[in-house]
Amino acid sequence: MEFILYEQKGAIGILTINREKALNALNSTVLEELSTALDNVNLDEVRCLILTGAGQKSFVAGADIGEMSTLTKAEGEAFGKKGNDVFRKLETFPIPVIAAINGFALGGGCEISMSCDIRICSENAVFGQPEVGLGITPGFGGTQRLARLVGAGMAKQMIYTARNIKADEALRIGLVNAVYPQEELMPAAEKMANGIAKNAPIAVRNCKKAINEGLDVDMDQAIVIEEKLFGDCFETEDQKYGMAFFLDKNKEKVKEPFKNC
Repeated sequence: MEFILYEQKGAIGILTINREKALNALNSTVLEELSTALDNVNLDEVRCLILTGAGQKSFVAGADIGEMSTLTKAEGEAFGKKGNDVFRKLETFPIPVIAAINGFALGGGCEISMSCDIRICSENAVFGQPEVGLGITPGFGGTQRLARLVGAGMAKQMIYTARNIKADEALRIGLVNAVYPQEELMPAAEKMANGIAKNAPIAVRNCKKAINEGLDVDMDQAIVIEEKLFGDCFETEDQKYGMAFFLDKNKEKVKEPFKNC
């Protein structure tokens, strides 16, 4: 692929948006390649994904304004759908996805980071939804996910003012989970991903599904979703092994990695 790099390191996969000269901006080709890359991840081996951008300046600077500038209403809506379809695929991907945000995360860049399960960033990261300054609305889920993550009031302030925020403010409002020096960002992301990968894969996947689906319904329905996914973990090799090891008072055996069963 032209703009997406993929590397597998044991049980983790690293997806890099590689359009550095354009600050990793998202055009139609990048979106299509990202969708294809997600389809090609070996879910029998990979238990956690990391998404990042090439270089040390930008994660994703946004959608490609050059491509958007001449779109008609119908084309604009179709472009929004293309982005939303890919971001939704990322959001509902069976395994956890960590966004390692290494610089600008503006517009579509902020939106794609919010489609990931966990966001960590470098000290030079900058976040924002600048679309109203360009005469448009956020079109890849920004009006929806930002409000869910940081609350409606803060989301409206960021979107209406088109004002960018730095890493420390992103941490303060809960948009990111942690901030690291640039050189420590990817090692921290890989450490977290490997920590996730060591846990029972069926349980981790079911946790992601329970959280995501539960947020879209009321509490009574959400509890039913949790009960079903909780029950689905039983009779798996991971559940049998994990509980047997816990109950073994002597702990004679060193705990082995969970199998993907």
